[in-house]
Amino acid sequence: MAAKKRYDVLQSDRQQFLDKAWEASQLTLPYLIRRDDDYTKGAKVLKTPWQSVGAKGVVTLASKLMLALLPPQTTFFKLQVDETGIPPGLFQKNPSVKTEMDTSFAKIERTIMESIAASDDRVVVHQALKHLVVAGNALVFMNKEQLKLYPLNRYVVERDGNGNVVEIITRETVSKKLVEKFLPDQKPQQSANDYETNPGECDVYTHIKRDNNRVTWHQEIYGKIIPSSYGKAPLNKNPWLPLRFNYVDGEAYGRGRVEEFMGDLKSLESLSQALVEGSAAAAKVVFVVSPSSTTKPATLAAAGNGAIVQGRPDDIGVVQVGKTADFRTAFEQSQVFQKRLSEAFLVMNVRDSERTTAEEVRMTQQELEAQLGGLFSLLTVEFLVPYLSRKLDMLQKSRAIPKLPTDLVKPTIVAGINALGRGADRESLTEFLQTISQTMGPEALQTYINPDEVIRRLAGSMGIDQLGLVKGMDQVKGEQQGQMQQQASMDQDLALTKQASQFQANNTNDPSQAGTPPEEGAAPLPPQAG
Repeated sequence: MAAKKRYDVLQSDRQQFLDKAWEASQLTLPYLIRRDDDYTKGAKVLKTPWQSVGAKGVVTLASKLMLALLPPQTTFFKLQVDETGIPPGLFQKNPSVKTEMDTSFAKIERTIMESIAASDDRVVVHQALKHLVVAGNALVFMNKEQLKLYPLNRYVVERDGNGNVVEIITRETVSKKLVEKFLPDQKPQQSANDYETNPGECDVYTHIKRDNNRVTWHQEIYGKIIPSSYGKAPLNKNPWLPLRFNYVDGEAYGRGRVEEFMGDLKSLESLSQALVEGSAAAAKVVFVVSPSSTTKPATLAAAGNGAIVQGRPDDIGVVQVGKTADFRTAFEQSQVFQKRLSEAFLVMNVRDSERTTAEEVRMTQQELEAQLGGLFSLLTVEFLVPYLSRKLDMLQKSRAIPKLPTDLVKPTIVAGINALGRGADRESLTEFLQTISQTMGPEALQTYINPDEVIRRLAGSMGIDQLGLVKGMDQVKGEQQGQMQQQASMDQDLALTKQASQFQANNTNDPSQAGTPPEEGAAPLPPQAG
């Protein structure tokens, strides 16, 4: 079946998810999701929400996910040796071998992170995360040069019963000048209307299929396959990454975070609109003059500030709305919705007081980060793992990094949910040490706790590369012995210097001591008789 026909068939299954995504986008970021029937280049006026809580929540949550999945200051993965494929006891017999391998792995990790930093991957990933929060779905294509994002209204997907991707079809609208050499010479009968409707543009369909343990794809224009568009890749290095935020069993598409709190967002949108329009009406100043008054309305309107006119004050009044109590009720209810939505989108709201401590701010931040645990799990499996596999494959083919044996070296993700686990380990270790110090005294730490192991575990929990940074116990003992020997040598030299000074002082005070040279000009002593 042609890609266009297949796209139209799968489009009906996607419609309910696209409608919900469009509704969520209207309450948060209207430019993210557009319906296919109202998509025009630059001519569509987007609706502006009456509140900005939804937009702030989406941007904040996407930024937190971005910093957790692809941290800028450290690597989100570690290259480790699979010890099941090496002789047992190798590292114990030759510790320098593991040190050299860790050093080489650290260089490869830095090369990969530099490649990511030099590209625009983080920009595309951040945009994809915003689509995931709002629409629950996004498709990322990893080509050799850069990443490309497809929103939900530009692709369809089909999955099997286990949630594995079976088929993906994307649709792009491009200028015919870019693909004129691939256009068919004769207009197909079923595509004649497309030629007439879009004289300067055409739709390009990309059809991706799973074929056993590999993925194949090609592109079509007006039902004609572009010969140079064929591609294939192993399943574990698939460049097409259909991402989901949350998934429901039996559904091919995901559900977004905004959909889970759609009720609060709709209620806040209605209250915000009522408050804004009501406040605008209440702020309008209108004077009324009694019909029987001697004061003319024109005189009142023409009077300047501080002017004196003739008239009775009782005949002049001001229109008042008188809805202060109703406005207060609506405002208080809107504050409740804002608080709930801020907590849902992990926007940190610290208690506003003069005695808010740094520890309170830190605990609030930790509680927010702990809520990310469930969000990280699916993104780690569907994004970080295939993203890293594809990145390693491309850099190895370009010879930017050496080829790694897959049976000995395994990359391990240390960001996302694993980073939260390391944070929990750090907090538990710190609390453990504080408890021992408070209950048994500070001397118990020196007696029962191994400082070398504490330092290494803290470095590991914080994601710090301790290679070359933390000294080993052998090095520490060697340096301590060297310092002790140096101090002993200095003490010995000081003692000898003291003895020499004392001896010289004694000889100076008593010239008759043996071995003291006679004074200049004195007669030599006569020899004693035998």
